[in-house]
Amino acid sequence: MTDDEVKLFRELMADATPLDQEERVAEARPKPRPVARFTREDEARALKESLDADVETMELDNHESLHFRRAPVGRSTMRKLARGRFAVQAEIDLHGMTVAEARPRLADFIDYALLRGHRCVRVIHGKGKGSGARGPVLKAAVNRWLRRWDSVLAFVSARQADGGTGAIYVLLDRG
Repeated sequence: MTDDEVKLFRELMADATPLDQEERVAEARPKPRPVARFTREDEARALKESLDADVETMELDNHESLHFRRAPVGRSTMRKLARGRFAVQAEIDLHGMTVAEARPRLADFIDYALLRGHRCVRVIHGKGKGSGARGPVLKAAVNRWLRRWDSVLAFVSARQADGGTGAIYVLLDRG
């Protein structure tokens, strides 16, 4: 503080009198007890809702995540798939390919995985950052193609460690 500021402060406080000890203690009020905002019932209900929530509602806050499931695939299976709990038995990396190149490669890969009896595979389609204003062209195409194949039971965007929204886990029908 400057000398002028100190002088001004002292002038303004000239007629102030300090509180004596008794007044200070009387002014101190005990803090109110915290009040629980949620009951045990509320917490139990929230837990049940989170466990029952469809994986579609559990997506990250962006709209880039892909997800699909056929009727026989339950919610718990989708949660397990989304969490990467299925062993990925094979993978294909399509990113950087054109749509014309990628479709036959993906079809061959799915056929190969089915012949091998694989249950879960990973498809890396990329995030479409090289597509510019068109958006993720290959990602959208993979999304359409997989929905059309009866042997694909479900798919969901991968965990961040496995490619995030640039890859998907695909659950296949083995029989």
